[in-house]
Amino acid sequence: MSNPVHEFNEYRSRMNEKILAADNKIIKRIFNLDTNAYSEGALDVKTKELLGLVASAVLRCDDCVRYHLEKAYENGVSKDEMMETMGIATLVGGTIVVPHLRRAYEFWEELEKQNH
Repeated sequence: MSNPVHEFNEYRSRMNEKILAADNKIIKRIFNLDTNAYSEGALDVKTKELLGLVASAVLRCDDCVRYHLEKAYENGVSKDEMMETMGIATLVGGTIVVPHLRRAYEFWEELEKQNH
């Protein structure tokens, strides 16, 4: 039986390792900037992950949505908080975001299954 959460994380890790091994200074700096942007600061990590989730949904990046869903889940975001966040993303992005909302909801269910 396939595990979408495991498959996503395995692929992401494997490809990030290959990309970073290419030793491109610009890409390494972008990856580092991304990591640091989501660390604790004036905003807590949970809030930053929800902001990342909205931006990712509006920009229609399913990989990014999955990443931020998992990080949000790990940082204690509830299903209600996730749905309210995705509601804002759908409002801002318009109905074109609805397919991403469907996939986000499905991925969230997989996160819940995996962690129960």
